[in-house]
Amino acid sequence: MSGGTDKDRQDTLDRFGEAVNMTAGELEKWLDTDRSREAGQKDDGEESTGHASGRRIVELLRTRQDDLGDSDLAHMRKVTGFVRRHVEQRPEGDVSDTRWRYSLMNWGHDPEK
Repeated sequence: MSGGTDKDRQDTLDRFGEAVNMTAGELEKWLDTDRSREAGQKDDGEESTGHASGRRIVELLRTRQDDLGDSDLAHMRKVTGFVRRHVEQRPEGDVSDTRWRYSLMNWGHDPEK
């Protein structure tokens, strides 16, 4: 469970905590909706990358920080990067009912919170 230095590990946890503003329960409930399943990039009708990531995020949120391994921290960094990049692409106007928002929500970030 190296994950780099203690500072690197804490930075990853902090950034993840800033990027993911939905609770495990909120995210789990969202992932059960049709809007969630329709958002994001899919390969041949499979589950979207974001939806699969959302399921993993729920697990991460429910895992004690001391029990997080290297692959968990790597996924947290992936989530943080995606959210940061995607937020910068915010469309103009009301985003309440947009695929942009729904995609972000699949990654645990609700831009309306």
